[in-house]
Amino acid sequence: MLESSQIADVGRRVDFLSEKFLGVDYAESTLIGDKDTAEVLVINLQGVDCFTFIEYVEAMRLSNTFFEFEKNLKKVRYRAGEVSYIKRNHFFTDWIEFNPDSVEDVTGKIGGDKAVAIQKVLNEKEDGTFFLHGIPSRSREIRYVPSDAIDDLILDRLKTGDYAGTYSSVKGLDVSHVGIIIKGAHSIYLRHASSQKEIRKVVDQDFRVYVAGKPGIMILRPRKS
Repeated sequence: MLESSQIADVGRRVDFLSEKFLGVDYAESTLIGDKDTAEVLVINLQGVDCFTFIEYVEAMRLSNTFFEFEKNLKKVRYRAGEVSYIKRNHFFTDWIEFNPDSVEDVTGKIGGDKAVAIQKVLNEKEDGTFFLHGIPSRSREIRYVPSDAIDDLILDRLKTGDYAGTYSSVKGLDVSHVGIIIKGAHSIYLRHASSQKEIRKVVDQDFRVYVAGKPGIMILRPRKS
């Protein structure tokens, strides 16, 4: 983190930090806490899922020391930094609502007139039950760019360090997966913790290939701290 603090450009800093996770194993259910279990602040850099991966990177890019990292991880993972299951940011779009000083939703800017807005009730399934017990449902407008509308102009508007969410068409969910946009000289990659059984690691995958056939993407851009 100290070395990354010398990198002024936000995107390059996210790239530098997230690159250190390449090859780290994918792990499920790494966090501790539910409606019946007290929440514990978990820091596990040896095994991440797609969401804890970007949480760690975002907290690191806001920090210069481990003490700051722990403090910022609380702010990234929980509303007002309060370690509590009910205050945990369970959804990608929670970042927009509860961390507006750190990230901005640029999906509309990137997609232009191709961006789609839809109202969803997060956490509520088709049958009226909940994905996460003990967490209230929340009505929220979701913006995404359909994958079949992604062209060279939209790709050009993406920046290294952008947090990308794969839009979910499932009722009650905003995204099904998240990762980080990395732009090379001739390619665009999604750096993410893949749960595919033949991968199960943090990897870089061709972004065009990855989004093909997916419903669409959402893009959150880290703000300069």
